[in-house]
Amino acid sequence: MSVESAVGLAVLWPLLGIPLIFVFRRWPNVRETATLVTGASLFTVVAGVILPAVRAGLRPRLDLLEVLPGLDLAFEVEPLGMLFALVASGLWIVTTLYSIGYMRGHHEKNQTRLYICFALAISGALGVAFAANVFTLFDFYEAITLSTYPLVTHHGTEAAKKAGRVYLGILMGTSVAFFLFALVWTYLAAGTTEFRPGGILAGRVEGWHLMVLLALYAFGTGKAALMPFHRWLPAAMVAPTPVSALLHAVAVVKAGVFTVLKIIVYVFGIDLLAATDASRWLCWAAAFTILAASIIALTKDNLKARLAYSTVSQLSYIVLGGALATTAGVMGGGMHIAMHAMGKITLFFCAGAIMVGAHKTEISTMDGLGRRMPFTFGAFFLGSLSVIGLPPMGGSWSKWYLILGTVEAEQLVMMMVLMASSLLSIGYLMPVVGRAFFRPPPEDDGHGDPTGGGIHEAPFLCVLPPVLTGIGCVVLFFYAEDIYLLLAGMVTP
Repeated sequence: MSVESAVGLAVLWPLLGIPLIFVFRRWPNVRETATLVTGASLFTVVAGVILPAVRAGLRPRLDLLEVLPGLDLAFEVEPLGMLFALVASGLWIVTTLYSIGYMRGHHEKNQTRLYICFALAISGALGVAFAANVFTLFDFYEAITLSTYPLVTHHGTEAAKKAGRVYLGILMGTSVAFFLFALVWTYLAAGTTEFRPGGILAGRVEGWHLMVLLALYAFGTGKAALMPFHRWLPAAMVAPTPVSALLHAVAVVKAGVFTVLKIIVYVFGIDLLAATDASRWLCWAAAFTILAASIIALTKDNLKARLAYSTVSQLSYIVLGGALATTAGVMGGGMHIAMHAMGKITLFFCAGAIMVGAHKTEISTMDGLGRRMPFTFGAFFLGSLSVIGLPPMGGSWSKWYLILGTVEAEQLVMMMVLMASSLLSIGYLMPVVGRAFFRPPPEDDGHGDPTGGGIHEAPFLCVLPPVLTGIGCVVLFFYAEDIYLLLAGMVTP
């Protein structure tokens, strides 16, 4: 099998697993085995066939359809897309494992529909990752939105339906009103929407028009959750926790910030943005989102809500990295896609395990719970350290390069924003760990079982995935150089 064929197969592969999931819907063990086999084989194709070619300096390309001259439906794998594909395909496996434990432990309905929508979303994420141009990316970006809407409304309650309306309204509204307009503008100005090293807009869009076009892309990519287009993300927390993990770490939000970063690098070009200061305003927009969302997170007692606003804040790290228009900033933003994904999926897995194992969702009720659920809260501690950016966790490297990016761009204020955000993240994450391990438990947890009465974790498949991803946060610290070398081709022609 050629590498080019493997690229198309990777996008198609999750869809091929859907018939098996549906056929075996009456036999949950077989259905979930089919999902796991599909995920494992997809990761094998991505990591075993496509990754070596990209590491060797190749950019495998597969052309599918010419819509108009210069407007093709095509795939091409470059370093940033390769990293996103590894994140999406790899974390799909652990998300599926976790879903088995959570959906059964929480006695959720419509489990087959959830696994089918997961597969659709991962296919969309791979399409976004491998898109050769803005046109292809836009198509798969919209596919992710539509495939994840049933996941947000999974419970079918009035609250879920309302969250779904907010979700669909903001994401579809911004993409059609802004993103699509930017796509058409780019095509008319450059005669193409191809992703090319150094960008395609130099000499074609100038002055204030450049800033307006960048704004259309930045706010049109609603999945990046830049304020004020962020409300869909906290609203979506009404969904089951495996869905929250998928939204925040694997497919949706990472597709958003990936899109912004890829367009900055391959459509605008960091040299053009640095020379014109056209992205300076975006630095300030990202900085505001980073700090405002962190402050809001401090006020939330519901654990998933606190993590949701943490995600809003952390996503803007990646936007800021691109807006700095420096090599270190872009590298830090790219690395943060992987580092944040591993840390945040760990935290959401833990939130779900706490809900299943202890029936608790409010942080103020978790006193002493770490003695009862040491593995869950131990994993939460590791994930928190990575999101905060402390060594030896992977998140420390991405934040290091982002800070170097602020130095290269001579933007001391942005450096202070990143440092302040890390302090705020300590403020909203560490109290969860502190309450769990260092506060005395109440005499009774409200369910007839004393929280101090020995270890009582959630079901095994609710605990194993966060432990694995928590360890993954440590592993990424020691393999950060490999990620850096992979991404180096993004800024080196």
